[in-house]
Amino acid sequence: MSAAPVAAPLSLPEAEALALMHDRQAVAYEAGAQARREQAVAAAQLPDPSLKLGIANLPVESFDRSDTPMSQLQVGVRQRFPPGRTLALAGQREERLAAGLSARAELRRREVLRELRRSYLEVYYQTRAGWILDETYRLFEDLVDTTRAYYGAGRKNQQDVLRAGVELSLLDDRRDRVRTRLETARAELARLVGPEAVQRPLAEEFPEPPALSAPEAMQRALDRHPQLQRASEQIAAGRLGVAVARERYKPGWSLDVTYGERNGREADGSGRSDLLSAMVVVDLPLFTDKRQDRMLAARQYELNAVEYEREELRRELHEQLEAARAEWERLQARLARYRERLLPEASQHAEASLKAYQSGVSDFTALMRARLIELDARLTALRLRTDLAQTAARLRYLVGEES
Repeated sequence: MSAAPVAAPLSLPEAEALALMHDRQAVAYEAGAQARREQAVAAAQLPDPSLKLGIANLPVESFDRSDTPMSQLQVGVRQRFPPGRTLALAGQREERLAAGLSARAELRRREVLRELRRSYLEVYYQTRAGWILDETYRLFEDLVDTTRAYYGAGRKNQQDVLRAGVELSLLDDRRDRVRTRLETARAELARLVGPEAVQRPLAEEFPEPPALSAPEAMQRALDRHPQLQRASEQIAAGRLGVAVARERYKPGWSLDVTYGERNGREADGSGRSDLLSAMVVVDLPLFTDKRQDRMLAARQYELNAVEYEREELRRELHEQLEAARAEWERLQARLARYRERLLPEASQHAEASLKAYQSGVSDFTALMRARLIELDARLTALRLRTDLAQTAARLRYLVGEES
């Protein structure tokens, strides 16, 4: 029987592509934006003309159109023209709202990538932490066997054997906790990439984030954040709404053209000529205090509200950027300290403690403490490396992929 094929490792770029493919909210926002663009075309068009059909001046005694020269069969067309530039401004406003929905779709994509990277890195950390604990557990099992052998030979006391068993049980409990956190992280990752992809092992190499830009460049890139772009488009739409409200002070008008067909003959025996009428109807916006004034004030208040929201949003985003950059620098410094000093020193201390224990110079407590210090140092270094990459994901959410 042939062996089952081994699933290819799931890399971070592939997981990102899967997450974007599975997410439907960004697609929904883009569909909404396209709907707004279609509506913008319709909003800029004149209203449909009205067709008039009827009879005028029909005598009620005989109901005969030929009895009076004023009786007519009428057919006409009426076209209404809204005041000022309201149609053009309404179309432009819909275009701005469509651009705002496109910015919301881009924001959603950034949110998906940020959450995907955080989840992927968390699964990576819990997986590697489990490996480190398994390796340490096997090492402790060997130490327990060695201690029992020393105890049987009379070189160690029973307290060392009991202490070794307790430390092994505590380490096994830590392994169970890591497995639980790993399952939780995998469930969150499965929500983003699908249950099939999450069953594959992750790529062994650590997903290092790209280098970040200078602080000044990051500040400039933050101004192009989709949330700010969406707010800017809403402000532009609000200003167009104010302009539409101002145009309502201008009169609208309608053009009415009617053709009347007459029946019967004149006194001299000639047929009655048909009639053509043309009329212009103009609105008179004379009483504006309860309608136009109120609508204009409402649009201005709405515009002010969106402008205030954008300024508050800009402040919040800048605070997030400064906090993330400060955290990035602290994590870099701590990780460098662990790589350059703490990890090598912890490893050397553990090796020296083992030799001292085997030689009878030190006790089992010192050996366990040294091994646990090495274990904690390795896990902390891995945690710092993961946190650094997750902070980079937050920064890329704020300033974009290019920065």
